[in-house]
Amino acid sequence: MKIPPERLRQIAQRFAELEARMASGTLEGDVFVQASRDYAELEPVAKVAAEVEAAHAEIADLNAMLADPEMKAMAQEELAAIEAALPGKERSLALALLPRDSADARPAMLEIRAGTGGDEAALFAGDLFRMYERFASENGWKVEPVSMSSSEVGGFKEVIANVRGKGVFAKFKFESGVHRVQRVPATESGGRIHTSAATVAVLPEPDEVDVQINDTDLKIDTYRASGAGGQHVNTTDSAVRITHEPSGLVVTCQDGRSQHKNKEKAMQVLRVRLYEQMRDEAQGAEAEARKAMVGSGDRSERIRTYNFPQGRVTDHRIGLTLHKLDEIIQGSGLGELVDALISEDEAKRLAALNE
Repeated sequence: MKIPPERLRQIAQRFAELEARMASGTLEGDVFVQASRDYAELEPVAKVAAEVEAAHAEIADLNAMLADPEMKAMAQEELAAIEAALPGKERSLALALLPRDSADARPAMLEIRAGTGGDEAALFAGDLFRMYERFASENGWKVEPVSMSSSEVGGFKEVIANVRGKGVFAKFKFESGVHRVQRVPATESGGRIHTSAATVAVLPEPDEVDVQINDTDLKIDTYRASGAGGQHVNTTDSAVRITHEPSGLVVTCQDGRSQHKNKEKAMQVLRVRLYEQMRDEAQGAEAEARKAMVGSGDRSERIRTYNFPQGRVTDHRIGLTLHKLDEIIQGSGLGELVDALISEDEAKRLAALNE
């Protein structure tokens, strides 16, 4: 993708202005914070833009040298090398200039729920959670469980966790949707392959200033927790249900032994879901464009199949099949799928810009 020279000059000028402002020492408070963010976002773009501009200047100089018989051979050799490298630099710049999701740098809330398939679906939900835990660890991120509802045979009926670190949402956001597994359950004596599913949702976490919640908009109920947890869970009203009346969103939490902790966790989940609702409303028409990319993020959309008998994983959005199921389910091979999804998204957005 060829970048117009005027655009290169605009980037250089804007970056120089930001550098001067940052060096002036006159910025304070929110103005300094915003200028710092702008500088951090523009710095890598300006660096690539400078490389592209320098390459164009070198090409112009080398073309002028072709008229000199003594310099022609050397100029041709250098010209060929620079012209071969230029498209890659221009593509890198085009990618850097693509509009970014403002939530990409944020931590995320990961929600996994067992779907069709009974006990096997709950076991698969557990497999997915452990896969994401290992992938997060490899990226230097921290996974903090918020709410867990274990099944009687192992795995989870539902698990919600925070994933904290740099650029979490950018890498995790394409995991939202229905994940399907095909395998022979341990309890299956006849060796028949069963199909079950789990639903994954990845939502960016807002800052507290992004979502204002009025206490008067909340209806808070307490009740006795049910399920695993020992005697204590069944004898105190520690579970909390919060209803946000303006939006109709309902969040429950019963994992913690104290009502206070459960309320705190429930509010955290509510804030994330309200933020996602606000993002959907703000994007409006852009939502249709997102669906044309590598997936809408809709939780009802089947995105991936894990076939254990054949040792393969297929991502249906980009038609990619990898015969390395063990590596992927262990987390170490998930990065290849994630990178492919990000590349496909970037390619489609670049193509849209050129239309």
